Amino acid sequence: MSKQIKVGVIGLGARGSSLLEGIILQTPDVEVVAVCDLYEDRTEHAAKAVERSQGKRPFTSQRYEDVLAIDAIDAIVVCTSWDAHIEITIASMEAGKYVASEVGGAYSIQECWKLVETYERTKVPCMILENCCYGREELMVLNMVKQGVFGEIVHCSGGYMHDLRDEIAYGRENRHYRLDQYMNRNGENYPTHELGPIAKVLDINRGNRMVSLVSIASKARGMQEYIKQNKSNDPELAHAAFKQGDIVTTIIQCARGETITLTLDTTLPRYYSRGFTVRGTKGMFTEENNSIFLDGVHDHNAVWSPEWGNVENFREQYEHPIWKKYFEEGVKAGHGGIDWLVFADFFESVKNQTLPPLDVYDMASWMSISALSEESIALGGQPVTIPDFTNGKWMKR
Repeated sequence: MSKQIKVGVIGLGARGSSLLEGIILQTPDVEVVAVCDLYEDRTEHAAKAVERSQGKRPFTSQRYEDVLAIDAIDAIVVCTSWDAHIEITIASMEAGKYVASEVGGAYSIQECWKLVETYERTKVPCMILENCCYGREELMVLNMVKQGVFGEIVHCSGGYMHDLRDEIAYGRENRHYRLDQYMNRNGENYPTHELGPIAKVLDINRGNRMVSLVSIASKARGMQEYIKQNKSNDPELAHAAFKQGDIVTTIIQCARGETITLTLDTTLPRYYSRGFTVRGTKGMFTEENNSIFLDGVHDHNAVWSPEWGNVENFREQYEHPIWKKYFEEGVKAGHGGIDWLVFADFFESVKNQTLPPLDVYDMASWMSISALSEESIALGGQPVTIPDFTNGKWMKR
């Protein structure tokens, strides 16, 4: 492959346009040759941004099939609404294009299997763009786990805890897909932001796997209260009944015996958190107060609060090499720099024609949690089996 990577970007809403302008167009040796969105105005906005940056107007279309038909394109970036991620990723692999997909949850286990089967038949790689796997804290904790600092890991927890009431309520005005999701689905709809880093800690698909889950959902009241206070004159939403529970709790059992708890919390007032927590036989990390506790270093009988926020005390010894290098080169834009890192790895794999670090088996297993949690909730919190998308390869990968 030539040094220059030719890229098509599909999906140009808020996320897609920010990645295009803030990351992709700023990346050396990457040329955007095509942009695509269902809405013509978004496509035109993106085309103008590309022309300003590169001096040449890209191909534009409202049909992703037109972009995939361009022989010169090396890689596709999918930033569409959730329901199209897997469909377009599969089509991209069928077209022989490396593909990176934004995160979200799957709608069925069948589409997850089709994703894996397409890769195994075509051998065209895909990568899930789980940027939180590149978080500074997540990578430092991963480094500590691999060095045995926390002992044997027993339990991890995390989730997506983000007040999205405004984004959901104004979904029609902003042409955002979350509104329909929250009106019609009830499950762990956005599982990968902390499941991704946890999967790395627990060697999921690489010596370990998730085997079953149970999910329960609270009642749905947050959106109704928000609309009553802020959008009561909306004829569609004033009396709407939202299906999505305000708090969804999912507990996952792993083959090696570890447990994972995921929390979805997006329709009640709160601060942002991913709640990343790792518990081992020799210590723990928790994001909620950004603290590390190590057996024999800290006194479990002492008042713990003076030690909160002590992560910086461990930074020099355990900072991950990726972030050490990143600080030397200069941290870039995008969610504190993590967007840049996840795209750098994707483009590096395209350039070198190698497998990406977050692969099709990660994408299928992480995204499957949405469909499985819906099923468990519908069955009153009954256990549901998580498929082995590696077909046994997890034991030796």
